[in-house]
Amino acid sequence: MFTTSAQLIDLTDKKLMIALRDGRKLIGVLRAWDQVSNLVLQSTVERLYCNGMYCDIPRGVFIVRGENVLLLGEIDLDREDEIPLRQASVQEVFAEQRREKAAEERKEKIYRKKLRRLGFEDEGEPLH
Repeated sequence: MFTTSAQLIDLTDKKLMIALRDGRKLIGVLRAWDQVSNLVLQSTVERLYCNGMYCDIPRGVFIVRGENVLLLGEIDLDREDEIPLRQASVQEVFAEQRREKAAEERKEKIYRKKLRRLGFEDEGEPLH
């Protein structure tokens, strides 16, 4: 089922989690919306997840363009404090994300090397 603007009436003044197309997750109170589902969130935090940890970055009032919303849902206030992840500092989560990204890049480099040996080439890169 599609979330239409009319369905947002029930979510007004409720705490929501919104997943954006760029991968970010926002948590905030829905205060206003319009006919194309642009949203205004109050007391917004951006939540980052990485390897069993999470952290919240305060963002305040946040305007989200409707076309960027991938998924949204109401947060159960009774279960909000039962997050099965460890809350960490922003620096800790950023450091872990950098390590994870570096490991992924190393893995990708090895994969590309193997493909080159088999005669495949990267996009835009001539075969040597």
